[in-house]
Amino acid sequence: MAFPDTRLRRLRRTAALRGLVRETDLSPAHLISPMFIASSGAAIALMPGVSRLAIEDAVREAGELVALGIPATILFGIPDEKDADGSGAWDDDGIVQLATRAIKAAHPELLVVTDLCLCEYTSHGHCGVLTTDGRVDNDASLELLARTAVSQARAGADVIAPSDMMDGRVGAIRAELDADGFAETPIMAYSAKFASAFYGPFREAAGSAPAFGDRRGYQMDPANAREALREVELDIAEGADIVLVKPALPYLDVIRAVRELTRLPLAAYNVGGEYAMVKFAAAAGALDERQTVLETLTAIRRAGADMIITYHAKDAAGWIAQ
Repeated sequence: MAFPDTRLRRLRRTAALRGLVRETDLSPAHLISPMFIASSGAAIALMPGVSRLAIEDAVREAGELVALGIPATILFGIPDEKDADGSGAWDDDGIVQLATRAIKAAHPELLVVTDLCLCEYTSHGHCGVLTTDGRVDNDASLELLARTAVSQARAGADVIAPSDMMDGRVGAIRAELDADGFAETPIMAYSAKFASAFYGPFREAAGSAPAFGDRRGYQMDPANAREALREVELDIAEGADIVLVKPALPYLDVIRAVRELTRLPLAAYNVGGEYAMVKFAAAAGALDERQTVLETLTAIRRAGADMIITYHAKDAAGWIAQ
């Protein structure tokens, strides 16, 4: 039927009608809030409203997340000392391990996801150990990543989230977790992590910029979508429980394609550059921050993401509740 019999505006007339037919929902239960953990707190200039948190402040932040109905946080550690192998990553008294214990003791109902990568812990800033000629050694890095996963699980992490993009790391981590009594600890794999310009603010926050070169040799080419599906399929075959696409907004097509590929839970990472663009544009008066954030997160959900890692989580949860 055509106009005038068909009038799609009928169901847009009031807020109640729009809500009744809304196809995509967004709630605090869909959000994961990141925290940067360090020995002392400091504001992050490129990410207004986000700071590095000392452990006691992270525990307080965790309580705020619980009060807002946000079910999970993901932790990134900034150690005081770094070395070539990133040994601080698997230290049982490392910064993430200590924070995990403290948060779980104070707020056991909050899910703690631990990002698993060596880049914040290596003196050279790459996501694995290096060969003598300066290349990232994929296979030698797997043992260290698996060792870190066990250390994080031992500290009480609810979910392990490898973000390094080494080939075979999900299988290596799954095998080591199972062997050490953590067969029930799930893996959220950063399956399609692209070599993106949108990571700049994160690298300032985490102090993880490479000392030389870049990460294009192991993170994905932004031009490739079919390859992203191959990465997802391999991670699923190796034992991933949740798959993740990062970044989110420039890769909504990839999120949709992954959603159509698998029935596994799908996460998307609304990264620091995406966050910073909104914050700085809103500060300049170019955008309405509340409307932009909620539209953005709804778009990521509409593309197919079951959960969203986002620095907007606390603000968004408050706005949703209004």
